[in-house]
Amino acid sequence: MPSEPTKELITFENPNPDRDYTIRFDCPEFTCLCPMTGQPDFAELRIDYVPDALCVELKSLKLYLWSYRNEGAFHEAVTNRILDDLVEAVSPRWMRVRGDFFVRGGIATTITAEHGERP
Repeated sequence: MPSEPTKELITFENPNPDRDYTIRFDCPEFTCLCPMTGQPDFAELRIDYVPDALCVELKSLKLYLWSYRNEGAFHEAVTNRILDDLVEAVSPRWMRVRGDFFVRGGIATTITAEHGERP
């Protein structure tokens, strides 16, 4: 059966919980809908985090991001919601989500949201 979008983020135990290290995800195909026009908004998301006890599993992250494809969301709201959901799932030592939203009406938007202090 083919994969379906979902809001469930699956985690696994950090294989090196005694060390501070950074995990980076580059997600160049993020899509959501403009809540005003219903037209698609495209963005490149960059997620950086220093894990504590848990890490996020990549396929679940892909399906989670896919779940926004048909949802209306302002750039500011969706970037912060993604951060909140990831923080809830993995309780990182530090995390940053950056959304580089492509040009719409002559304006590109970059939203950066952070959690915690970088070790």
